[in-house]
Amino acid sequence: MITVVIASRLREDRLGFLTAMHTSLTRQSVSWEAVIALDGADPARLPAQLADDPRVRTLALPRPVGAACARNLALNTVRTPYVNWADDDDEFTDHAMTARLNALEKTGVGWCAGWSEDLHPDGTTTLWRCPVPPGRHEAGDVLSYWRSPADTIPLGPTTILARTELVRAAPMGGLVQGEDYMTAVGITSLAPGILLPLPVYRYRKHRGQMTAQTGYGQLEFAAREHAWQYGRSLRSALQGEAPRG
Repeated sequence: MITVVIASRLREDRLGFLTAMHTSLTRQSVSWEAVIALDGADPARLPAQLADDPRVRTLALPRPVGAACARNLALNTVRTPYVNWADDDDEFTDHAMTARLNALEKTGVGWCAGWSEDLHPDGTTTLWRCPVPPGRHEAGDVLSYWRSPADTIPLGPTTILARTELVRAAPMGGLVQGEDYMTAVGITSLAPGILLPLPVYRYRKHRGQMTAQTGYGQLEFAAREHAWQYGRSLRSALQGEAPRG
């Protein structure tokens, strides 16, 4: 069984997106549950579609703590062998869970990821093939495809389905943005995994998304650099080497 961990403030302009995320989960052919960390939001505002689904649990936080902290606190409540992070305004493709879970169970690796798509307001999608090539990757190899903090991140963090104990060892980073870069780098540095050449996640493009907000770019490079340096230091420590540079 898989747990999808989501953080949400239940903003009015995102409630429809959250129900779309839930709908995409109902189309999966494997057992799942979702934990929604309500980041200072009133649980009564959760859409009925989710509130009435016994597979959906909520963690009501008494005040806003930010997406990274909210997700990490929700991770405490996970009770399944596998975890997938998700955003409240995105959705999964129909084959997302089955394809990755099958790969995990057949090979015994720690994580399995895929490609992603941008979901545009008109319903069309644009495929994004991450820099990491399809196939098996040993622990730490993914970072070699992220040569500089200024480059595109090596793979989409929310495309990663991973074993729960591995996610707990590499949770969200303590950043106001780019916290998911940290978990992607950590998970792929600690265990081998597989990248499948098929889209498993859709990033919704809309005016309210975090990356479209004024000032987002002010800290983006710093967040990327922090995650990049973390990955290099983690890999060096695991290999018994001193970090270079």
